[in-house]
Amino acid sequence: MSPKKKTKIYILDTSAILSGKSINLDDGEILTTTGVTKEISPGGKDYFLYQVLLEKKLIIQSPTKDSIKKVDGVSLQTGDSSRLSYVDKEILALALDVKNEGNKPVIITDDYSIQNIAYTLKIEYIGINQQEITRKFKWIYQCRGCGKKFKQNISTCPVCGDKTKCIIFKMRTLKNKNDSKKKLKQ
Repeated sequence: MSPKKKTKIYILDTSAILSGKSINLDDGEILTTTGVTKEISPGGKDYFLYQVLLEKKLIIQSPTKDSIKKVDGVSLQTGDSSRLSYVDKEILALALDVKNEGNKPVIITDDYSIQNIAYTLKIEYIGINQQEITRKFKWIYQCRGCGKKFKQNISTCPVCGDKTKCIIFKMRTLKNKNDSKKKLKQ
């Protein structure tokens, strides 16, 4: 008996739908979250593209709470937590659910924080309007006054009372991630 072939499942972020580009993903299933659907306003070309995707069998699914927790934990580790909306976390958690079911998730997004977390979770991603990230970042917050560093987002330094800013703590160049990756058919 041969091993079961993994199903490729594309997970669309709001940016993929709002891009206005025709999305042809015939080699796999297409999923998104209920949060993404709430970000699409009725009427106009964006809503029309959303309707076309529904006709192409776009599946709307909510992620598990366990996967949301995992995404929260990883986003705290990378410093992306304050950069992600709840809908962004839903997209990542849904991809994690798909991966845990033994399938191959591919997130379609231009959001660099989503891509940063996806890379950490070993989940493939494809940009739709922009090139994908070429570096992986770890973010921290630093006081503008005294220079104290914080892992979590603190807007005011408890030491001196000055404002904090988000800075890159670590940066790593990614190895030619896109060399063998299939691009979206447009």
